[in-house]
Order: sequence, then C-alpha cells, then structure tokens
Amino acid sequence: MKFSVLISLYYKENPDFLRQSLDSVFTQTLPPDEVVLVEDGPLTAELDAVADEYARRYPSMHIVKLPKNMGLGNALNEGLKHCSNELVARMDTDDICYANRFEKQVAYMEAHPEIAVCGAWIDEFQGNRNNVTSTRKLPETSEEIFEFGKKRNPINHPVVMFRKSAVEAVGSYQPFYLFEDYFLWVRMLQNGAKFHNLQEPLLYFRFSPDMFNRRGGWKYACVEARFYLTLYRLGYIGLAKTCMNLCIRFTTRIVPNKLRGWIYKKILR
Repeated sequence: MKFSVLISLYYKENPDFLRQSLDSVFTQTLPPDEVVLVEDGPLTAELDAVADEYARRYPSMHIVKLPKNMGLGNALNEGLKHCSNELVARMDTDDICYANRFEKQVAYMEAHPEIAVCGAWIDEFQGNRNNVTSTRKLPETSEEIFEFGKKRNPINHPVVMFRKSAVEAVGSYQPFYLFEDYFLWVRMLQNGAKFHNLQEPLLYFRFSPDMFNRRGGWKYACVEARFYLTLYRLGYIGLAKTCMNLCIRFTTRIVPNKLRGWIYKKILR
C-alpha cells in the first residue's frame, strides 16, 4: 500500500535534529511514497535551508507553507489535505524512526483492514539515541486501548500510522491545546474505530529534563483538568474516573519538577 508521511515544523525546532529526523524517514526499508512537510509559520534561515535541501534531494517531499503559526492541530489538518494516500504516518522533527518502522506498520495495516490506527512503543533517549533511558509501552488490542484511554493517552502520537478517511470521519484534529492528538483518539474510539499498538518500539523519542518543566505548573494542570472534564461531557469517562483523573493528574502537575520527573521515570514508565 502507498502511504504518506505527515510532518509539522515550526521556528523553534533544531536544524540538526530535523536532519536526523528526515534522514530516518528517507532511509527506511520501505520508503514513503510521499512526505508532506508543513511549515507552521515563518522559519529561521537554518530551518528553511534544511527543508529546501531535502525537498531538492527527494522529489517525494512536498512543502506546505502557512503564512503564520497556526498550532500543531491546525497545521496537521492542513497537511492532511495534501496527503494523497489513505495511509498516513506521523513524524515529529526531533525524533528518529527505527529503520523498519514503516515496513512493520504498513504490513500490519495491509493484513488488518479493519484497523484504523496503528501505534507502537517509543524509546525515550537523551543526547545520543544509543542512550535510551526509558520505553513508553502501551496496551495492544483495541479493547485495552479503549480502557487505557480513560486515564492516559493510549497512542504515542509521533509513531502513529492511521487511515486518513477514519480521521476525517470525526472532523480530523480539533483545537485543544496540548491534547490535540489525545482528543482525536477519543473521538475515533467513540466512533467505533479499531486501534492497535505494535508491542515493540519503532521510534527514538528525543527526551530532555525540560519536558518535566513543560508538563508541570498551574497552566498545564488547568488545561488538563478541562480536557478530562470534556471527556466526561462526551460520555467517554464516568464521574468517578473523572474525579480520580483530576486528583491524580492535578497533583502530578503542581508538585516540584524533580518529584514529577521521578514519577515519570519510576511509575509511568
């Protein structure tokens, strides 16, 4: 099956990381038929140079330029319009694919036409990709994913492959700051879409201690609380689960950064 790769890029990204990411996409055992790179607003000269270089080297890469920064969800929606294939793989500009990632995911999607979303595990690394510090493992079957999603994001967004028609059937990505992908998965699950997570890592996820800072504080806690209340209003989770999520997640967001890091490393991984 032919497939597209959908990438969003904005000005704060690292040009060297972008090179590593694109190299991992174009050197796959099963190369993509199409790569759609959305430039989410004006970029730095260094990022523009890298994007233009790879577009010249690989004719299958198409650049979509947005006049201003629209945010991840809106950028991906615009890019999705330019994806000409039913199968679409997501990729972030600072991560690195396993060499056989697309081969494994396409083979599974071909063999299981009922599956709308195929995820996998990710290896989190610091500095060099050989320095893997943790692996984010997720449940395998659609039923397990449906239940897991009631408390945590059930899909690793940077390594997902999905059927474009199934995503469009629920209105694609919708603006929900920090939770665009999680919100999409919930709506798809409620719409009857079938999910699967391959039980192996297929992507190196660039990790840094700064992530604990970004995932903490009152602002993040309030946005997350609003998200779980939205899931309650949608009927995806009940009142008891909502209260439990709010208590656990809110506490995790406002504790000191060092303690939050310990929770991520020792409990959530």
